[in-house]
Order: sequence, then structure tokens, then C-alpha cells
Amino acid sequence: MKPPAHTFSRRSLLQRSTAASLGTLLAGLPQGWVGSAYADDSPERPDVNLGIIALTDCSSIVIAHEKSLFKKYGIKSTVTKGASWAAIRDSLSNGDIQATHMLIGMPIASTMGLGGAPKKPMIIPWLLNRNGQAITLKKELKGKVADDPKALKPFVDEAKAAGKPMTFAMTFPPGTHAMWMRYYLAAGGIHPGDAGGAGADVSLITIPPPQMVANMKVGQMDGFCVGEPWNARSIADDIGFTSITTQSIWKDHPEKVCAFTEEFAEKNPKTVKAVLKALHEASVWLDKMENREEQANIVSAPTYINCPPETILGRLQGKYDMGDGRRFRDPNYMIFSDRNCNYPQAKFCEWWLTQLRRWGFTEGAPDYAAVTKQVMRGDIYEEAMKEIGFAHGGADNKPESFFDGNVFDPKSDLETYAASFDIKSLKA
Repeated sequence: MKPPAHTFSRRSLLQRSTAASLGTLLAGLPQGWVGSAYADDSPERPDVNLGIIALTDCSSIVIAHEKSLFKKYGIKSTVTKGASWAAIRDSLSNGDIQATHMLIGMPIASTMGLGGAPKKPMIIPWLLNRNGQAITLKKELKGKVADDPKALKPFVDEAKAAGKPMTFAMTFPPGTHAMWMRYYLAAGGIHPGDAGGAGADVSLITIPPPQMVANMKVGQMDGFCVGEPWNARSIADDIGFTSITTQSIWKDHPEKVCAFTEEFAEKNPKTVKAVLKALHEASVWLDKMENREEQANIVSAPTYINCPPETILGRLQGKYDMGDGRRFRDPNYMIFSDRNCNYPQAKFCEWWLTQLRRWGFTEGAPDYAAVTKQVMRGDIYEEAMKEIGFAHGGADNKPESFFDGNVFDPKSDLETYAASFDIKSLKA
């Protein structure tokens, strides 16, 4: 006899009970559980060669490698020190390395095909650090120029009039050190010239970071902008002094990034996220002040920075001896994780594009929105951090202030901002 509609057969009751129990059980399982095993979230390519340049801000890559944090996330890491930023760029482009420590302006320039390099789209899903660079001047200028570039202008004018323009070095034409040096000089009424050097009051040359001190020692330059520890090293070697730190020019400015080619990231999204997860753990470790002495000891090794650890440590701790009698504790020392350091903010790319436009690296206005969307990959960053449960500070569109009183509002018209400077080299 057929059971009433409101009753269950013993079989259907068991089926429903089993399904409900299984549903309850699965609801409590970690995300990614499929059937009787985890979904495969292992890197598509576990072997990753990461590039660095001998600078203190390569530290999160080195620490993630040395403390087996890459290994924790399935990455078999190798760290390769490059001879120059151009060499690092080329190694990433041709696939010799898969990720790299890089100046924030480099992936932007490479994506756009600027600076004479082949067009190779690159992405920034991670900012490695903020702050911690400086502008060094030769020791003969001690007591004559402190942190105001206007005090440098009479010496520049005199040298130019004599037919022997002063020489200043940076590390890569569209990179951070070039932009800090250009901004500093222009704030003092000194024209650094366009991307090709036209209209310059000074000579602006490119020197790899580890070679800055040696070149100043033999009289090849009057000043340079570079990352640490090479500014501190110039003081230790008594060849120069620090005029100004870059965090004094722009507090919490973006500096180095972890970059990938767009092609590699599209083919290996789990690998990219695994790298970011390891960098996150390394960065949090680095921003605990009690770890900075160990950091200096690790990264000072010949395979990495090749510099005495004591030369690295002082400025990592915010202890600044400028080499000309000025000494102070700087609360805005180099950071690797704090203050939402690692989020690849769109506004940083937009500012960079305005400066590339300002100095004639582009002909006509760049496509600010399209380039920014292509390069700055906050979406990848957010995915990686969500998977490890890290609550980041998110996107930030607040204005940024500079030491000369200039304010950059990313919500304003970017082309108008690029043209607003008194000293510039816009190309139609």
C-alpha cells in the first residue's frame, strides 16, 4: 500500500538524514575542499627565480627565501643578484627570472615601451617597501647645502656658466631615484632636462646602485640619488653627505615593487599568489624592530648586498646621521608592511605617469586610466591576502603632499597636474 503523502519511507528518511549530516559536515570544512580532498591550490610553477639588486629594500625577498617562507607556500625559490636595473628588466622579460625586486617606474615604462626598451607588459601586484632612499652630495658641499635644493642652484649656475655642468646620478631613467632627483632639482629651480637631456642645467647620468660610491670617490659626480645602504656608505667612506631623505620629499612614498610579466602572471596565477603570501609573512617579520639587527646581518652577505651590517642597520632603525652635523631619529624610516605598505595603489601609477609626461618620456598625454588598470593589480593582491585571511587597508585615493608644498590629488585632472609645474619638458 502506498504510504501517505505526509510520511517518509525508511529509505527516504535515511537519505535525507545522511544528506543533512553531510551538508553540516562540509559547511565546517575549509574553503577549497572538494569531494574527499582539497582543490589543488599549489603553484603551477614551483621553481621561481627571483631577481634583486644590492639594496636594503630587497629584504623581504631575501628573508622569504632564507626563512623558507617561499617553501611554505610551495615555491622552490632561487634569488639572483642583478648587475643593474636594465639587466634585471631584461632577465624578467626573457624569462631567466620569473619575479623581481624592481623600481616602481620600470614595469610602467616597460608596459608602455618607454626608454628605448622593447614593449613588454608587466604587472605590479605588490609594493615591497616605502621610504628609505636619499640624495647624497659630495663632501665639498658640506655646510653650503643642507636639505634645500635652492641652496644648490648657485653652484649649478656657476658650473654651467663655466661650461662644466655639475653631474648627478640616478639608477634608471624612468625609475624612482631618477624621479626623486628630478623633483629635488626642479624644486630648487634647476632644470634636469628632458628624457634625452635637452634643456638641462646639469648632466644626469645612470649608474647602478652598488657603483655609486666608487664613482663619487673618483670624482665622476657631484651628487646621486640611490637606495640604502649606499647613502650611509658614502658617509662611512667620507666622500659625501645626505642632503635629504626621500621620505622628507614625500612621506611614505612608493619605492620598490615585486614585478612579474603580464604573460607569466596570466599563465601562473597560483604561483604569483604564493609568492605574495610568502612576501607578506616576510614583510610583517621585517617591521618588528627587534628583528632588524638580524635582517641587517642576513642581507649584508656577499650574495646579497655585500656591505657591513652596521652600515645597513642604523637607517633601518631610523637613526639618521646625515654626515654634515645633522642627526635625528626619523619615524618615517623604511617600512615593509606597516601602514598598508604593500597594496598596489592606483594613484601611485597615476603620479608616475604625470612625471613621465612632465619630463618628456611620453609624446602627448599617456592613457592614464588604461595603463594604471593594466599595471597596478590590486585585484591579485586582494585575492592573495583574502586566501590567508589578512585584512589589508584597501585602495586609497587620498591626496599626497610633497616637501615643496605641491599636492597631488588623484581625483583631479592628471594632464593638468603634469603641466602645472614651472619646470617641465612636455612633448606634444
